[in-house]
Amino acid sequence: MAWRREGSERNLKRLGAFPIANLMFADDYLVPLARMPPHPGRAVVSRSSAQAKGRGGCVDGSWYPESVAEPARKRATYEDVISAPPHMVAEIVDGELHISPRPGAPHSMAASVLATELGPPFSRGRGGPGGWLLLIEPEVHLGPDILVPDYGGWRRERMPFVTDVPYFTLTPDWICEVLSPSTERTDRADKLPVYAREGVRHVWLVNPLQRTLEVLRLESGRWLTLAVHRDDARVRAEPFDAIELELGALWADVRIG
Repeated sequence: MAWRREGSERNLKRLGAFPIANLMFADDYLVPLARMPPHPGRAVVSRSSAQAKGRGGCVDGSWYPESVAEPARKRATYEDVISAPPHMVAEIVDGELHISPRPGAPHSMAASVLATELGPPFSRGRGGPGGWLLLIEPEVHLGPDILVPDYGGWRRERMPFVTDVPYFTLTPDWICEVLSPSTERTDRADKLPVYAREGVRHVWLVNPLQRTLEVLRLESGRWLTLAVHRDDARVRAEPFDAIELELGALWADVRIG
């Protein structure tokens, strides 16, 4: 028993024996679910084809109803960030919540040594020009996105001091991300475009496992790789090229494998 889709409103009056919940459209026919097994006169379509066309279909005797649009994805909010477990790093990129474990030992060592190398000459002006305010793991709110880089820096003419705030809304002048296997894809594919959009001028990508430093500069809204330094090189990398950085110090105390 089946009724054509055309005139289905009129045909529904004939279906007193079938509750509406037990009826569905299949290949332009209104069919009671109790009579759903396929027969030679009715087309049998694949599940993927039926779903792609937004229509019902029969696959191996099982019927699939017409597709229903998925509800809109709920965008993450700051409440999701502050509700994250304290031992995790929570960020929001393009409305999606990213939760990462705390950094491993090689990651922590590289970030800590980099802070001791850059802090005195650039943050305190000891053995260097000063002029920077450098912070470890600042939470920065850049437009709709909430990011936590491993290291961030602001020129003092733009941010001469910090106040008692939980996060920063002023775009940093320099960002450093220390790459880990679990975070590298997010750092490169998701966070770099945000930094470019918001006008972060300089980015360093440090990989303690590969023992590399990538130096990037923003040019006309796109990232230009200025250099890739490796192993124990002694480098001058902008914007901190006023001093020579001993790259090997970042992984000198790390043993892998």
